[in-house]
Amino acid sequence: MNPGARLHRQEPDGSCYLLKSELVRDFKDFLRIDLRLCNITVQGHVFQVKRFLKWVKQNNVEEVSQDTLRSYLREFSNSSAFTYANVLKTLRRLFRDFLSKPELVESFRLPKKPFKPRRVPKRADLRRFYEALDSDIGRALFLMYASTGLRKRELLSLKIENIDFSNRMVLPSCHEGETKQSFVSFYNEEAEKALNQYLASRKDREGKVFRIGTHTFLDLWKRANQKTELHITPQTLREWFCTEMVSKGVSDSYVDAFCGRVPRSILAKHYLDYSPEKLKEVYEKAELRVLCTP
Repeated sequence: MNPGARLHRQEPDGSCYLLKSELVRDFKDFLRIDLRLCNITVQGHVFQVKRFLKWVKQNNVEEVSQDTLRSYLREFSNSSAFTYANVLKTLRRLFRDFLSKPELVESFRLPKKPFKPRRVPKRADLRRFYEALDSDIGRALFLMYASTGLRKRELLSLKIENIDFSNRMVLPSCHEGETKQSFVSFYNEEAEKALNQYLASRKDREGKVFRIGTHTFLDLWKRANQKTELHITPQTLREWFCTEMVSKGVSDSYVDAFCGRVPRSILAKHYLDYSPEKLKEVYEKAELRVLCTP
């Protein structure tokens, strides 16, 4: 049954109109249950759908045409490629996947991403930024990001039970969907010292590892950016981690594993050893250092 068919109410004059609130509700369930997307991705699609339904003039979703979608996308023609792509991705999910109307969106192409060579900061810049951080939690976060390669939310969502302190091993568990993965990663001695110093200032070792609100986190990073005039973010540190590990001879497949990326080759997927013991051996052999040269 076409999902859109159950979203109409019959008026006395025989006409139909779409119950937009029901469409949003059922579309949200489709994303969460059928596609098993994570909450952040679902929220993004729901936001885009609500914006589209507010803009569209047709009362009935069956009346939406390719020209309607073209006119809507024209509203974003001067936006960034990132914004335009997010709008189109939601329209694809809605019409192609949920309402089974692929013909409405099949002609629209996602913008191509121009290749931009990555420029990762030098170790001296990392040290300068680290020294500009004015709190134990800030310094611990910095070194954990740089030495684990974890995503921003993975580290901020980390709980005490997600860390094996004796092996300096981290086991993130914040992904409820299937679009992102996390295996295990490790942190080095520099991060261990900073983490222990931060945790020693707390009254307990329960709940989240890093008790910090979003605004406090952003302010902490912003102050260091202003002091140093360096634009370093958790994503920058993730990129630095990957570059540094590869330069130390670590296989791309193991770097992907530390960063929670799905193995890309058949060999990596089915034949490489991704046990915690093997990953620990690979990590320690690299002798990763953030603030000083080993």
